[in-house]
Amino acid sequence: MITALAPISLEELVSDAALLTRVDRKYAMSAEDARAILGGLPADTRVLTIDERRSFSYESFYFDTPDLLSYRMAALGRRRRFKLRTRAYVDTADAFLELKTRGARSATVKERIAYAFDERTALNDEGRHYAEAGLRELGIDQPQQLTLQPTLATRYRRTTLLAPDDGGRATVDTRLSWELADGTVMSVPDLVIVETKSGQRTGVIDRMLWRAGIRPTTISKYGTGLAALRPDLPSHKWARVLRRRFPAAAAAA
Repeated sequence: MITALAPISLEELVSDAALLTRVDRKYAMSAEDARAILGGLPADTRVLTIDERRSFSYESFYFDTPDLLSYRMAALGRRRRFKLRTRAYVDTADAFLELKTRGARSATVKERIAYAFDERTALNDEGRHYAEAGLRELGIDQPQQLTLQPTLATRYRRTTLLAPDDGGRATVDTRLSWELADGTVMSVPDLVIVETKSGQRTGVIDRMLWRAGIRPTTISKYGTGLAALRPDLPSHKWARVLRRRFPAAAAAA
């Protein structure tokens, strides 16, 4: 079990994983499957540990236009798209504003700036100027005229693993919940999202998941969560994971 694994500090984790040419893969599974598979991790796998904690609370607020420009760009597979959010590390009261963009050549760029923890639920003036500059570089005309407002909040617990012998790094997200701006909340306690970051060789954790019949899937905490809460939105991109892993979305279909 993860509780028996040796610890690794944040500094060591960054240093050991920094040289990898990353290939990112996401997997969605039940809590039971996650326990069974991760219970078989190699004994020399290490787990991020800070102040004796191995699981950490994350919270993000996503910003979008009233007509959900960011969501629709992703859902419809637009070559140019963006995602704007604050990410808060609740345990340490640290926060950042992150802008993730994908341009015409499909290159994804994620940048971030430090943000006031107490202001994470809204865009302040500095955050708005930062977002406008990034969207202008993406090719969006007159981004200063966009109304960017909090649209969705996500909350979850995260554990980070480092597999041995350059076997890759993985995050394990549990206790996932989403909240719309109007206060509607959706919790999916049986959902676990594992994201692996490995080198050119397939990572240890990827191979364990594949042997258990779990394959990479298309899932986005913002896109999939909003689609599950808003069945009126286009969601074909995430249809498979919505049917299998989001009971509320499946019931509405």
